[in-house]
Amino acid sequence: MTTDVALSLFDEVSRSGYYPEIVAEGLRDALADEPVAAYVLHHEPTFDHDEIRRHMTVLVLTPSRLVLVHTDEHPGDDLLPKPYTSTTSEAVALGQVRSVVVSRMVTSTSNQLEEAVLTVSWGAVSRVELEPARCTDPDCEADHGYTGSLTGDDFSLRLAAAADGGSAVERLLTFARTLSAATAGRTA
Repeated sequence: MTTDVALSLFDEVSRSGYYPEIVAEGLRDALADEPVAAYVLHHEPTFDHDEIRRHMTVLVLTPSRLVLVHTDEHPGDDLLPKPYTSTTSEAVALGQVRSVVVSRMVTSTSNQLEEAVLTVSWGAVSRVELEPARCTDPDCEADHGYTGSLTGDDFSLRLAAAADGGSAVERLLTFARTLSAATAGRTA
């Protein structure tokens, strides 16, 4: 795991200043000494009433897996009275990845890349959208049941140039290209 890409990943985690030891430990455990082929890191604050909470998501591509590590900070609660962090990791075999969806938002006047969304599906989570079914008869009062769609939506990450910087959006797109190539059985 001591490749230049891995060193760059852990350096970026350290520079973020967001619980670097905790995030790095979660990454090391999830990577299990596999080499890092590509990564994208997203550190984001969220607003909760009168508090700001931060979280970090790290996506890592290894030769055999897509690894997701997500760390949140929490205020004290009934279970843990002091503020604490939680780190969750998930590793998905590349052969299990069903789709890699990339949406790019570009301004029409300047062709400037403004944001990108990466959605990856491997079949663990699906979103169901239902609506009442209708027929073409405007006077029909019958119950036609429901119609809808089932969409794989295991993970999505949105980066915007205005919030994260243009280079972060480009890194997300580079990661998406590398992941797409890896799921197709070739390297980018």
